Amino acid sequence: MRDTIYSQDQGPVKDFTFDQSVVEVFPDMIQRSVPGYSTIISTIGKLASQYHRENSYIYDLGCSLGAATLSIRKNITEKNCKIIGVDNSEAMVEKCKLHLHAYKSDVPVDVVLGDIQDIDIQNASMVVMNFTLQFIEPEQRLALLEKIYQGLNPGGVLILSEKIKWPDEHINGAINELHLDFKRANGYSELEISQKRSAIENVMKIDFEQTHFERLQNAGFSSVGKWYQCFNFCSFLAVKS
Repeated sequence: MRDTIYSQDQGPVKDFTFDQSVVEVFPDMIQRSVPGYSTIISTIGKLASQYHRENSYIYDLGCSLGAATLSIRKNITEKNCKIIGVDNSEAMVEKCKLHLHAYKSDVPVDVVLGDIQDIDIQNASMVVMNFTLQFIEPEQRLALLEKIYQGLNPGGVLILSEKIKWPDEHINGAINELHLDFKRANGYSELEISQKRSAIENVMKIDFEQTHFERLQNAGFSSVGKWYQCFNFCSFLAVKS
C-alpha cells in the first residue's frame, strides 16, 4: 500500500508511532524516505554471511517487518544458528511473523514482542540495529550498546544504521535539502514532508557521526568503521575483539 498517512491536513500533528496504519504502508514509507535502504538491507545479509558462526544467535533489534531478518536468513550457511527479532510494536511483530512464514527456510527465527533494552543478549555472533537506536532516549544509548557488546562473542559484530546530523549548520542544511529533494522525487508533497517532520521530531533524536564513533568505542568496540552513507543516512560496522 502507498503511504498517504500525512497527505491530508491533520491540524495538530500527533507524535509518530509504529501503529497499524504505519505497518500497512511501512515498506513504501521507508523506500521513499531512506535513500539506499535496499542496499543497506541486502548488504546486511552479505555481512551476515561473513560473520555468523555455528551454534550462535543473531539479533535483529527493532526488526519492524523483518527485512533485515530475511536478508540475514537467506545468507546463513553454518549449523545451529538462530535469529531473534525484537520489536515493541505489536502490529509490527504480527506482520513480521506473516512475512517470515511466507519464506521457507531451515534457519529458525523467533520474533519477540518487547523492549530491546530488556532483552537478554547472549552467545551472539551478530547484532543488527537498523534505524533503531535513534528512537532510544539519548542518555540510555550507551548502556544498550554496552549490553550488546557484552552479549557478543569475540569476533562478533554490531551493524548500526542511523540518520545523522552535522555540527556545521551550512553542511547540515545542504544535506538535509538533498534528503528533502529525494522525498519530493518519490512523490511526497510539501504538506506530507512538513507533517511527518512534526510527528517524528519528538520521538527520533539523531546524533552526530562522531558521537556514534565515540559511543561505540566507549561501549568497548575496538574496531569501528562506516561502511555506507547516502546523504544523512549511514551504517556502521563495529567488531568485538
